[in-house]
Amino acid sequence: MNSITVENTPVTPSKIVCIGRNYAAHIQELGNEIPEEMVVFLKPNSAISDSLASTHGSEVLHYEGEIALMVQAGQVAAVGFGLDLTKRGLQSRLKENGLPWERAKAFDGALVLSDFAPLPGDTQALSLELHIDGKLRQAGGVELMMYPPSTILGELAKFMRLEDGDIIMTGTPAGVGAVAPGERFHGRVLQHGQLLVEGQWQAQ
Repeated sequence: MNSITVENTPVTPSKIVCIGRNYAAHIQELGNEIPEEMVVFLKPNSAISDSLASTHGSEVLHYEGEIALMVQAGQVAAVGFGLDLTKRGLQSRLKENGLPWERAKAFDGALVLSDFAPLPGDTQALSLELHIDGKLRQAGGVELMMYPPSTILGELAKFMRLEDGDIIMTGTPAGVGAVAPGERFHGRVLQHGQLLVEGQWQAQ
């Protein structure tokens, strides 16, 4: 089983719960419809990776920078930066046929995570930045989410138990794109504009 790190302590998530279409600008850039209910899909523990791949099989991967939340006792306990990797072409073909997304979202290596930091205070002032080769590509925060973390927890509790160590991926703001080999990714999570945690990767 793969682990994340919280204050130098390994934690093993049983699952990763992902919230899709949570930023209106990202919905618009992909030409999707705004959903009537919160979109939820899962990634298995085996999706967690320390390295950032640009391809999987024959498919080019697309990045989605996200605020990642680690849960303990049903509440958000720590925060990290995550890259949700997607086989966009495959995802589009699956959606056209009304089929589930797992083949495009839940493959091995589909989730790259920074270390996690304990969350001081609440989640309302959290935001993210993703720089690629020194250029800002994505930025956004809780204030832009259609479903902020408190709402996400409430909705998930209606049908799913979150185990200690589980990860919630809160969705991505506009600015997603393809991963190119050699690109350097620098993801940051901030609270009230102050850095909480960051991660850096070079695409393979």
